[in-house]
Amino acid sequence: MVAAMATTNTTKDVTKVLKTKYDQLSKGKASLLKLIDESELSESVFNSNAIENSTLTLKETERILMELQVSRNVSVREVFEAKNLARVLEYIRNKSVEPVFSIELIILLHKMLMGNINDVIAGRFRKKGEYVRVGTHIAPAPEHVERMIEAIISDYTADHSVYFTDKIARFHLDFETIHPFCDGNGRMGRVVINYQLARLGFPNVIIRDKEKQPYYEAFGEYKDLKKTKTMEKIISLALIESLHKRIAYLQGDKIGTLADYAKAQKKSINTLLNAARRQTIPAFREKGVWKIGEYKA
Repeated sequence: MVAAMATTNTTKDVTKVLKTKYDQLSKGKASLLKLIDESELSESVFNSNAIENSTLTLKETERILMELQVSRNVSVREVFEAKNLARVLEYIRNKSVEPVFSIELIILLHKMLMGNINDVIAGRFRKKGEYVRVGTHIAPAPEHVERMIEAIISDYTADHSVYFTDKIARFHLDFETIHPFCDGNGRMGRVVINYQLARLGFPNVIIRDKEKQPYYEAFGEYKDLKKTKTMEKIISLALIESLHKRIAYLQGDKIGTLADYAKAQKKSINTLLNAARRQTIPAFREKGVWKIGEYKA
């Protein structure tokens, strides 16, 4: 028995208001939204790979995606991890409304993700004798994987009564618990979050390496207590932040750092940072720096 879904009505109301505003402001601004997505790509790639212990910095990730030299000797694997993930994220942004959400799509994305890294396991689920563990969690036996993935896709697609971020959180928790592939499960799971959001007309979100502790705790909470609340909160906050960022650009705000804003408004930076983390002010991060848009009247 899974505990009741937890996203609060306040969060739902805020998300609804921001989505309405985002949809209105987006009209005729596809090129600006594309620029925002492109400028954010290296940040998305860096964070997702860093959660998996990649040694690349954000700057190095940027240089690799721009086909520039990196000053130190970086492993070929890490270069491909960055390039492949960028390719997958761009693919889902362009294709999100076309293919149905299916096992075939997940397999295709994994093939793109793991190509040139480990072609033997790219684009297929674990086979007989291929076991994986995450920390102390031993993933289900390979012979159960396909059936289990089919079941969670079916649940996700069929259930229209549950709030969308709660459904996405639950799917992510289940997907990572199953760990269907020999490698690349974490990155694939976070790609799927963005694919699911894109299909609903929402922008990309970034699960950040700096916040991986609560992210990992969410899996422990699900495994031990069948609770989904922490993951729901992580995804909801990431989505609200993403909407705040895009709205600031779409309405032509003057965007500055939260630190400068605190000085100008004579407010405590710590108070504002806490509000930013809770997303009770329209602040957002760019390259790890908190920023805020001041609306130009």
